[in-house]
Amino acid sequence: MLHPGWMTNLTGMEINLMRAINGLLAALVACVLPGTASAELQRDYLMIVGSTTVYPFSTLVVDAYLKQSGARSPLIQATGSGGGLMLFCAGTGAMDPDITYASRRIRKSEYDSCQRNGVKEIIEVKIGYDGIVLAQSGKTPSLKLVLKDIYTALGKEIPDPGGTDKMVPNPHKTWKDVNGELPERIIEVLGPSRGSGTRTIFTNLVMEDGCEHYQRLMKLKHENRLEFRTTCRRFRDDGAYIQAGEDDSQTIKNLETNRNALAILSFGVLEQNSDRIQGVSIDGVIPDFDTIADASYPVSRPLYLYVKKAHVGEIPGIREFLAEFTSEKAWGKDGYLSEHGLVPMRDAERRKVADTVKNLTPMSM
Repeated sequence: MLHPGWMTNLTGMEINLMRAINGLLAALVACVLPGTASAELQRDYLMIVGSTTVYPFSTLVVDAYLKQSGARSPLIQATGSGGGLMLFCAGTGAMDPDITYASRRIRKSEYDSCQRNGVKEIIEVKIGYDGIVLAQSGKTPSLKLVLKDIYTALGKEIPDPGGTDKMVPNPHKTWKDVNGELPERIIEVLGPSRGSGTRTIFTNLVMEDGCEHYQRLMKLKHENRLEFRTTCRRFRDDGAYIQAGEDDSQTIKNLETNRNALAILSFGVLEQNSDRIQGVSIDGVIPDFDTIADASYPVSRPLYLYVKKAHVGEIPGIREFLAEFTSEKAWGKDGYLSEHGLVPMRDAERRKVADTVKNLTPMSM
């Protein structure tokens, strides 16, 4: 399996290159390992791409699946949600992925791209919930923020603090500049790059909601929703917001050495590193297992797998992988995935999704 973060933020121009790389990797595997299926029609291992948030959960499931089945190790690439869906939707050939995982639901435009490229029947598998957190060093007094504070600190342009009816370049240098009740700490936030599902959800649930606390921007939302979204989704590019990529381990090291810094991370990463970092409360709610499960924490999100039905039966192991992922010992309340930060769905919803997987029921949009 490839290390997460080795390739992020794919663009449409890179799809053919990525498929070529997959082909070369498969050819190398075929040369080195005996008994490899022909890449012309089949291969005897799974190809999985997608979100770096879901990657750790997927690798745990793969380990359990391999121990039981003795199957070949899958080829797994952590591409980010957007990049994974682009690769997944590129076609149904032997060098196209069988499964992609995402930290957001597939968009209509992505679904339509799949349809145009022959990926007609897609099985959508909701696997549970995750939260997006602002984290900091465990040795620094924790900030207590509200959504308005976060947008006011990170927005590229904000309503003029001087009271005029203008949008101005963000002038704030410290959190105290943002809100007089906050400490005089430099604003420095490490966050994901464009194309990341984590960034998409953060902009939707934090930046846009923070915008709505300004009367001027609420007026803009009613008059021109597109301009509102464009305005509210732009991050500063003056050093206050730093694109840290997809290497969560490096981000955590940066938090430990720079105690002023915050980082935008998944709850699963926070949970696995709670001895080193801590979550920042948002709107008075601290991110934990219970507040994400009951939706009281304002920045929670569902996580998904997408599966090509056309590959089931052609590529070995898909049914077995899905059966392991949707087993109670994996995604249940006391399953091994919850121990690593996945917040389980309620019992009835898990049963419904498991039934979809069992019957390989395609989604519709």
